[in-house]
Amino acid sequence: MIEYFVYAIKSLEKNYIYVGMTDNPNRRLQQHNSGKGKATKPFAPFRMIYLEIIRTREQARKRKTYLKSGVEKEFLKKIK
Repeated sequence: MIEYFVYAIKSLEKNYIYVGMTDNPNRRLQQHNSGKGKATKPFAPFRMIYLEIIRTREQARKRKTYLKSGVEKEFLKKIK
């Protein structure tokens, strides 16, 4: 059974947090840091600030959407 991960990464140089989902968080962080993500390329490099294991792709999508919402985004901004 494939597990999915919902993650948040924070730019080391700019005030930017990206929330995404993947089946391989280490590979995905490497992709973001190497400029392979269109939305994140201008903000690299990144560090992982949040990682959550989710059982299904559908649940991961819902959790990702929730983390992008106002209240949860404020929670992510407080993570150092």
